[in-house]
Amino acid sequence: MPTITQLFLTVFLLFAASRVVLRFRSGELSLFGFLFWSGIFGLAAIIVLFPGLTSSIAIALGIGRGADVVVYLSVTLLFYLVFRLYIFIEDLRHDITEIVKKIALKDMDKKNDKKSS
Repeated sequence: MPTITQLFLTVFLLFAASRVVLRFRSGELSLFGFLFWSGIFGLAAIIVLFPGLTSSIAIALGIGRGADVVVYLSVTLLFYLVFRLYIFIEDLRHDITEIVKKIALKDMDKKNDKKSS
């Protein structure tokens, strides 16, 4: 019988998965994003419902406890996602800088055209 914590976490993960489906249907999420996040939330639900599975994985990897496997994988995934966000923000910053330069040059050309006429 599932514990109250398992039930609560499963309900939360189902809610999160429903948000993924809705974002995908509305076109706000790519197929890759849909598959990635569905996989993450699905894997989390499996781990919540079958916690002994992580112990088996830990033994196979030579790690002491199943909880440690979850922590290691979670931290690694979070580092990767933070890196992806950093790259995305840097790309946006670069794009905004280019747009601002173009607008400034266009405005300067307009001012010069007015002065010369």
